[in-house]
Amino acid sequence: MTASTALPPCSILLLAGGQGRRMGGRDKGLLTWRGEPLIAHLQRLARPLTDDLIISCNRNHEQYAAFADRLVQDDEEGFPGPYAGIRSGLAVARHGFLLVMPCDTPMLDLQLLQGLRATAAAHPGKPVMIRQGEQWEPLLCCIPTAHAEVFERHWQEGQRSPRRTMAELGAVALQCAADDPRLANLNTPELLTEIKP
Repeated sequence: MTASTALPPCSILLLAGGQGRRMGGRDKGLLTWRGEPLIAHLQRLARPLTDDLIISCNRNHEQYAAFADRLVQDDEEGFPGPYAGIRSGLAVARHGFLLVMPCDTPMLDLQLLQGLRATAAAHPGKPVMIRQGEQWEPLLCCIPTAHAEVFERHWQEGQRSPRRTMAELGAVALQCAADDPRLANLNTPELLTEIKP
């Protein structure tokens, strides 16, 4: 815990509220990879870093509750997208930063998460997003929770792109290689079986 105690405390949000269209409508976070639900891999990685672990989910609440300090869900029907989950997480986060991860990225590691947190601490007031090669990854980010009102206002104005809101807030990048294996999204049945440990 020495690495994490040197950084400001953070809340952590695991995004598991999607419809899972590419998974045939199945709840991605509860699909098995390496013998465990995807959400278990993320929870094990995140748990040592926070006492405020939040999961955004819109179904299977009882199963997800075992992996979180608390749950949030979208206040609109129809799976409105990850912006809704981030907005809900920011509204309840107890610490000054919210570290966000999607549930289908089980190959993330501590170095990457601590890099997000350290970059955020070094750029006060600015969100940090992973940039994989030239591609921004807005669902892998660290957001100062002071921006909760901005996210809420943008949501009410119809904004549904987390990247656009963070760009307006002066987001900075944590740069990763284009082929960084830690950033693999296991978001199709093929990837879930092809990506081996």
